[in-house]
Order: sequence, then C-alpha cells, then structure tokens
Amino acid sequence: MQGLFQKSTAHEAYARRLRQAHLDETALGRDWLAAADRALGDSLTVSLPFQETGFFRADRATAAAYRYAVRAGEQINISLKLPAGTDAHVFLDAFELSPDRAAPVPVASADTAALSFSYVADDDRQHLLRVQPELLRTGRYTLRIQRAPSLGFPVQGKSDAAAGSFWGANRDNGARRHEGIDIFAKRGTPAVAAAAGLITRTGETPLGGKVVWLTDATHGQHLYYAHLDKQLVQAGQVVKAGDTLGLVGNTGNARTTPPHLHFGVYRSGRGAVDPFPFVRRADAEPPAPATKPERLGQWVRVRSKQASLHLSPQAKGAAAGQLARNMPLLVVGSQASWYRVERPDGRVGYVAAKEVVPAEPLRHESVSAAADLYVRPRAGAAALDSLPARSTVAVLGEFDGFRLVRNGAGVVGWLGPAAVPQG
Repeated sequence: MQGLFQKSTAHEAYARRLRQAHLDETALGRDWLAAADRALGDSLTVSLPFQETGFFRADRATAAAYRYAVRAGEQINISLKLPAGTDAHVFLDAFELSPDRAAPVPVASADTAALSFSYVADDDRQHLLRVQPELLRTGRYTLRIQRAPSLGFPVQGKSDAAAGSFWGANRDNGARRHEGIDIFAKRGTPAVAAAAGLITRTGETPLGGKVVWLTDATHGQHLYYAHLDKQLVQAGQVVKAGDTLGLVGNTGNARTTPPHLHFGVYRSGRGAVDPFPFVRRADAEPPAPATKPERLGQWVRVRSKQASLHLSPQAKGAAAGQLARNMPLLVVGSQASWYRVERPDGRVGYVAAKEVVPAEPLRHESVSAAADLYVRPRAGAAALDSLPARSTVAVLGEFDGFRLVRNGAGVVGWLGPAAVPQG
C-alpha cells in the first residue's frame, strides 16, 4: 500500500506514459527504457566540482551517467542548463550505489518545473546522476555538480581553514580517537549555531569543559560544542542558525592548548561522524571546457597509432579500452581538456582532446554494387539510406570491417563489409 502513495519522479511518470501508450513496444521506446537502465550500471567516474557540456540527438535514445564520490554531510548541488528556446524535458535523477545492495537507491530528483536540485549525503558513498532527455529531442546541455556545506560554520568569522585537528586523530596515547574537529580562534570568539534547533543540554565535563548540545531536528542529528570559555544559552532554548551559543576557550582537557572549539556531529542511531564535510567550504566554480564545444554531436577520429578510452577525465584514470588509429568516435560531451565519446560499438568513455582530430575524409571510394548505409556498424542495424552502384562516398573512419562514410547528400552512416568498394 505504501507504494500507492509514493510520489513518482518525473522520469518514472514519463516511463509510465510510454508504457500506457504502448510505445515500449516500438524500437525507439524500448531503446529509451533500456538506456535508462543501462546508465545505472555505468562505471564512468568524475571528480567534483564538475562541469560538462553534453549533447543528445533525436535519432537515438541515450542517457548519460556521472558517478562521483560523496561524504556524509555534504550538500550536493546539481544544475543543468539548456540553450534558450530548447523545447525538451530532461530528467535528472541521483542514486546511491551501495556495495550491499544490488540495485542503485534513488536519493533525489529534479521535478518537471526545474532543472536543478540539492540534497544532503547520508553516507560516504558513490553516487550516480542520470541525465536523460525525452524521446525525439536534439540539443545541448551544460551540467554542473558541486559540493557545499550542509551546516553553517560554527565559529564566527572563521572557515574550514581554521580547523587544526581532525576526525580520527589519536588521543590519550591511542586509547581513543578524536570524535570531531578542532577550530582554532581567539579566546572569546563567538561559537554560533550551525543550524536552527533546540538546546538540549549545557554543562561542564572533565574532557569537554564547558559544553553545549544543540539538536538539529531537520537533519536528525546533534551538534556538540566543547572547551567553551563561557556558555550563553540554556537547555530548552530555541535558537536560529548563526545565534551565539558561547565563546571559544580551552576549558576541560584543553587547558594546555590554544583556545579552540571542539565541534562534533552525532547522528541519530550512528553516534559520532566526521563533522568536516558538514562545514567544509563550498566548491569553487568548476573549470569551463577548454575543448571545442562545436565538436559536440560530431565525429572525430583517433589520430595516433593507439589511444586509451578512460573511465574518468583524468590522465591517470583507469582505462576502459584501447582505441585504434582512424577509429571514429562520436563526441557526446566536452569538459576541460577531454571529450566524452561513444565508440562505434556503443561503449562510452573519455578521451584526451589531443588524441583526436575531426573526421575529415581519409579517402574517396566508389561502391561497386548497390548497398545500404546503416545506423550502426553491425549486422541487422537499421538502414539510413541506400547507395546506388558506382556511387562515390567519403570514408571518415573504420571499425570492425565497417566504414563510416558520407554520401553525396551529406548523410553519414556505416557501410558494411559486403559492400566491397573499388578505389
């Protein structure tokens, strides 16, 4: 019964409409649903902050996937922009990938009225963002994924640069671990509420000295302020984010150290967690693509004897396969000095922009007998056009016995091995 009342995502609602209209029984509808599922298993990884200009085309159903690492407490901000006048719906859905679950778990989605959303990560995990346009739409998009703190900074006038002792450091000759971060500031600097909430406890302890506990009910967690020189709130008091709770000091077991705030985050049912991702400074703007965006949707060709297809846009990223000289690649994304490309066999990955050149004609050939021009380089692929005998084509690249060619009308497609050309 619970499933009957759960709100569908925009993507789920669109998929349901496809099935209700029996479009899932058409080749394009089946391809769209299959692309959505296939994207959830994509192993391409990006580092945050991230920006990419991508491309989707009407003649094929695709979905782009971006896998990235998150820390518990980080706020993930996702935005997608379409060029002015673009008439298309694009579905944005974020998932958590967990080693103990076979299927990705949905965590957040954009609604139909917006192309941006934010969410707070619950665990240190890999997340995946799926970007998929509705059927029969062509266009570009610019995607940004950035991190920001989910809490305000707990010391007035300071930033994460003031943190000098971090989560997990040894204490008492290894007898215990540091369950927080230490933020150094002058004695008397205001320690402020990192979130709105209720003061549940104040007091003095041998370790923490003068302490304040703040319940952040919105996020289901408790915030701990220790070593205060003075407490300025009382139990039962409701505070707003930014209200002063006390003054930085070095009470408790910090008497021999410079004044600082020990700040901790305790999550319901889990205990202490690393507070740093909760208060780290927001990501800077990601770098704009240095590659040529006009290549989006165009074919390029491997220029060197051999190049690597990478799982991430990094020079030392894991390789997803090798690319032979003259292999044609369809450019589907552009970021920094890398292209996201699709190989002729459908495999997607990143290639350094310096490794490819525009797919200008390698040579011209005359087809000896009538032949079909195919959408993909495989037997049984749909035909784009027919080539009459003795027609001349420009060869743009080669893959697995097929040739990527352009005919006299400018149509680009694949010529099968059976269509033996005459030079």
